[in-house]
Amino acid sequence: MRQKKIYRIGLVWVLLASCTAPFEEYNRDETGFTEEQQAYDFGLYGIPLQVVQQGIYYNHDWGGGKNWPFQMMQNLSADMFCGYMHDYKPFDAGLSNSVYRLNDAWNGTMWENTYGYILTEVKKVEELTREKAPAFYAVSRILKVELMHRVTDIYGPVVYTRFGQPAANVMPDSQKEAYYAFFGDLEEAVRLLAAYEGKETFARFDMIMPKEKRTYKQWVKFANSLRLRLAVRIAMADPAKAREEAREALDPANGGLLEQRDDQVAVSTSGTGYSNPLGEINIAWKEASMNANMESILGGYDDPRMAKYFEPATGQGFNGQFRGIRQGTGFNHTKYIHHSRSTITQTSDALLMTAAEVWFLRAEAALRGWSGEDAAYCYRKGVETSFDQWGVEDAAGYLQSDRTGRDFTDTFEPAYAIKACCNVSPKWDESAPDEIKLEKIITQKWIACYPEGCEAWAEQRRTGYPRLFPVLLNKSEGKIDTGIMIRRLNFPVSLKTSDPIQYEALCNALNGQDIGGTRLWWDTGKNF
Repeated sequence: MRQKKIYRIGLVWVLLASCTAPFEEYNRDETGFTEEQQAYDFGLYGIPLQVVQQGIYYNHDWGGGKNWPFQMMQNLSADMFCGYMHDYKPFDAGLSNSVYRLNDAWNGTMWENTYGYILTEVKKVEELTREKAPAFYAVSRILKVELMHRVTDIYGPVVYTRFGQPAANVMPDSQKEAYYAFFGDLEEAVRLLAAYEGKETFARFDMIMPKEKRTYKQWVKFANSLRLRLAVRIAMADPAKAREEAREALDPANGGLLEQRDDQVAVSTSGTGYSNPLGEINIAWKEASMNANMESILGGYDDPRMAKYFEPATGQGFNGQFRGIRQGTGFNHTKYIHHSRSTITQTSDALLMTAAEVWFLRAEAALRGWSGEDAAYCYRKGVETSFDQWGVEDAAGYLQSDRTGRDFTDTFEPAYAIKACCNVSPKWDESAPDEIKLEKIITQKWIACYPEGCEAWAEQRRTGYPRLFPVLLNKSEGKIDTGIMIRRLNFPVSLKTSDPIQYEALCNALNGQDIGGTRLWWDTGKNF
């Protein structure tokens, strides 16, 4: 990990505490435009929203450098805990996040960077556009939900509805309150964009829609798809609300969903100045290796996406094979340096949502009786769309496969071997119980969401699927159950001293201890 010193600003909690905080002073625009010029061409609104787009899959440089913040914010937590990747280096002699000895310096960075830099930009645009530019305001609401649902799904309670208010009122929202606010913001955004009849004023600032689809209609589809994602997430925590929101998202009269292969939402690296931080970690630092769960499931399925996701290993004796690293062994060597690494490069667009994911959301919604769609059809469409997205063939043959996950054998340590946990196949079985159908849906969604580990980890925690290998060593001192696995990240340790009142309020809203083993609101431990 090419870690600089952790770049924090003392203004983070000041920004949370004042609605009159001088955001422009803290986050200066260096484009060279005068304020009058920016206002003339909507730059005053659009430039901060470009920062927000880069800040979701975080890689915006505020003076502390790029790439390494993302590694701590996501790659050394969600990307690993979801079963996608693992670093070949033994940080802290192998005793860190991998074995549940959580590194607070890493795990607070998503909270600190989001509040310290990115949410302030959203607040700025909201204040500027609420009355003057409804379409920009609507886009800011959608981006805000996409940004902040990732934060709450990592930690639990968040400061959302009261962000920027006077200190006495800046208390956190419970996760339920935050989700209800998300739904309201998305509904408002869709309403505003549906009523808008002007020019596509945001297109020139758009960094996450396909170039030929930088339209407000496409943003409506994204908002509806995001609404469906969040509705499905709370399926067991709040079934009535989940059903209501899913039906609104699925209603064609509200503008539709992402459906086609090229209906993907991804931070573009083409002519934007944005580089994919996972690509830097992978290509330059060689620190984004295949996780053993990927080897077991994709290898067991003989999934053609394996070669699209990872490079073959290059080590002597296993050259050309796909080899992964098992999380939680506590290894203290660098022998895995030649194992399979991700294919993601600095120029790969950073995926946030794909049409394939949305088809799997529709499959689960149908399975739960929330729509008149056929779950099997939506499931097949999800697989087919993912195959198309990655440029591989024979989805039809794959969908007839009875193959399951395969046992994992470590290259160097026989004691790390473990039997396959994934025992469902790609083939749909209409006579199977709903639990098995859901396991198939989520397992395929997990494959299709790669490499977006935040979403994959949230869904794995919510459903328990795909079934992942447990850690061999658990160094959490009893705070995380080995079988149940890690459920969340701790709030930043800095909060305990910088704002103990807010920290106490967050813990109260969490309704549990501030430890990795505490379940979030939507994480009920059951699926039906």
